[in-house]
Amino acid sequence: MGLCQKTVECSLRVDVFKYFVILLFSISAAQTLVSRLEALQCHFTWDLDLSRSLLSRCRDNLIDIGSENGNKWLGHIYNLRGFIQYKLGSNEDAQSFFNKATEAFNKMRNTDEGPWLVVNYGNLAWLHHHLGDQAESEAYLSKVDALNKKYPSPSQEELHPEIYAEKAYTLMTFNGDINLVADYFQRAIEMQPDMVEWNSWHVIALLYASKHSRRRLKDDIFQKMRIAQEQDPENLYLAAQYLSQRDQRRESVKDEARELATKVLRSPVGSYSGLKPLLWVYRTYISDDEAIDLAEEALKNHPDEHYLKRRAALCYKKRLFCSDSPPTKSMIARAVSLHQEVIALYPDSSLVRNIELAKIYALSHDGQAKAEQIYQELLKSDLEPAEQQVLFNSYAKYLHFPKQDGHKSIRYHMEAAKIPHQSFFRESSIRILEKIRDKGRDSMCGEIRRFLANLQEP
Repeated sequence: MGLCQKTVECSLRVDVFKYFVILLFSISAAQTLVSRLEALQCHFTWDLDLSRSLLSRCRDNLIDIGSENGNKWLGHIYNLRGFIQYKLGSNEDAQSFFNKATEAFNKMRNTDEGPWLVVNYGNLAWLHHHLGDQAESEAYLSKVDALNKKYPSPSQEELHPEIYAEKAYTLMTFNGDINLVADYFQRAIEMQPDMVEWNSWHVIALLYASKHSRRRLKDDIFQKMRIAQEQDPENLYLAAQYLSQRDQRRESVKDEARELATKVLRSPVGSYSGLKPLLWVYRTYISDDEAIDLAEEALKNHPDEHYLKRRAALCYKKRLFCSDSPPTKSMIARAVSLHQEVIALYPDSSLVRNIELAKIYALSHDGQAKAEQIYQELLKSDLEPAEQQVLFNSYAKYLHFPKQDGHKSIRYHMEAAKIPHQSFFRESSIRILEKIRDKGRDSMCGEIRRFLANLQEP
């Protein structure tokens, strides 16, 4: 073998060795980057495994909050919207919202640095990693490291209070464990008690937890609501919730409710304006008709606001189905019109509204065909299992009354019950089937008995 050939082979071995060294270094660097990303506290690491339908509903709810100046949760809202857009497959929108979150935090806190940016920078580090821009991802990781060093948590065993607060707000928005939400807010407040908005939403979380457990609000939580409302007088949402609790304790709040309505009508439109809980107070303790009047007045002042159309549609639905007095044709027509508008405005989260529209049509003999048409179109649509459960339960009830088709109704209750997803709608169908079984009068009782005996728990 000639000297020249040996030299070439030696050179090739060196090149191959260098290649493998570079490759191993690159793999090691990539693994290090991923491990650092996984250690971050942000939406990408909080195990938010969400269905597309829930993502769409949460996105619509966040849009309804509004983006007016002064909203102390605006940075958190933009962070959430960015994460949702990423999960829905829109990286460009995700980056835009994450950048808006940075701007909102800087404007609200009147500085461009602070621990409130840890989650936001973590989101941006993950997004750039998924976009393949590892240098930018590294840059945001470095920013997070710098913030964690400069603003450590007051307790070594705990997260920073800003992270607890954002994590709580996120879980609250995604209908997560409400007791965990309350715990996170409590931890944040204990370390940083001067944040009024955290205390207000902690109290609201405690209220939600009480409603979920169907227990009467404890006296100590009621007192916390009173104190929070005094400390945060501009929070009309909290004020309306407090009114509802006072009325449940047999305090007369009708005059205060009407006074609060005047403030709500003058405030920026959005789901934090207090209109939603205030309308509940009106419907429950004043009258459905006055609730409709309030919703219509708000809509008259802002005729193009999507959120107000949602609230008005709900008021009409409650009036139609929860009132002893029969509805008029004009009331049904208005309810149909509003529901059709809302369905068009929220096309990606319209299943329940389509079902409600079918129910409204079914109130009149002339609307039966339209109700059936809506149900048939929904039954043919591509739905997630949890959505199918909602539809099957609703259609089963529709088949029982007004259609008077008992056997077909039972079939659809079975379809709802056998979907392995724990929900109110599954439990509703199971209870109805059990009631039919226990009465023992239906020819399908034997089949129902066997079905329930073999029913698998989710």
